[in-house]
Amino acid sequence: MNKSLIKISFIISLIICSTILSQDFKKTATAGFTFLEIPVTARTAALGESSIALSDMNSQGIFTNPASVGFTELTHSFSASYSSWFADIKHYASSYSFKSDVGIFVAGVVMLDYGSMPRTVAGGGQRVYNVIGSFNANSISLGLGYSKMLTDRFSFGLVAKYVEEKIDVYKANNLLLDGGVLYYTGLGSLRIAASLQNFGTNSKFIADEFKMPIMLRLGAATEIVGQKDSEYRITLLAEALHPTDADERINFGTEISWNEIIILRAGYKFFYDEETYSFGLGINPGLSLPVSADFSFADYGRLGNTLRFTLQLGLY
Repeated sequence: MNKSLIKISFIISLIICSTILSQDFKKTATAGFTFLEIPVTARTAALGESSIALSDMNSQGIFTNPASVGFTELTHSFSASYSSWFADIKHYASSYSFKSDVGIFVAGVVMLDYGSMPRTVAGGGQRVYNVIGSFNANSISLGLGYSKMLTDRFSFGLVAKYVEEKIDVYKANNLLLDGGVLYYTGLGSLRIAASLQNFGTNSKFIADEFKMPIMLRLGAATEIVGQKDSEYRITLLAEALHPTDADERINFGTEISWNEIIILRAGYKFFYDEETYSFGLGINPGLSLPVSADFSFADYGRLGNTLRFTLQLGLY
């Protein structure tokens, strides 16, 4: 039965992938809700966003590949992330998962706060404009998902998301779907993964219609030195991306771990306009209550640099 479910899941994944890849998209500036393309957690950002084949993301997997949530060993898992984005924009995210007898349920929220901006009207005389108050703008994504291991090597996951962008009294919203699979091949520690993010119908802001930032990701990861329980571990990751609003891209990342207490990370992105290298640090003190902290630095070329922090807690 489990083998049949795996075959069905892979067939569905192949159909979705072929459908997306076969469409002729006009790439540049055709999608809205682009805040959904921003990396959410510090670990993902440090690895150059090549993280869909990681199986130890716990609740954070809802932001990359919901199938990875299925491998969670914790009964409760919680994460909180923060980044100061460009132009004083604040980026917040949080996730929570619960492991039950029927699978793992997960929830996640992402918010981009653009802050307060002056409201102006055309001025008279020598004044170009007059300030008459202020208004706010923000973007938010709320997701609920489910993930389950069908065997000890294969997991799938699905997430339904409500997304909204608001500027003053004007807003656009939509319902989107994420889905993914993750499979341990049996060739050493090699695992492969696929995810489809932000799948949904077109939305509209006032009178202007726009497409969703659909993203197809194919990734792989393997340990070239040690394993998860080894004193030293080196993991290599690679990921290929097919976005609807840009050309194809490739991400690479690596993790170097000492006893899973100190973890060094680095990544590099190819075929991006500004984004290039990134690096970061993970600290897991090994307490009886699982807790870890991740930090990342990412270079965005002429746009500047971004720092990100993630705190993760768990309970067996």
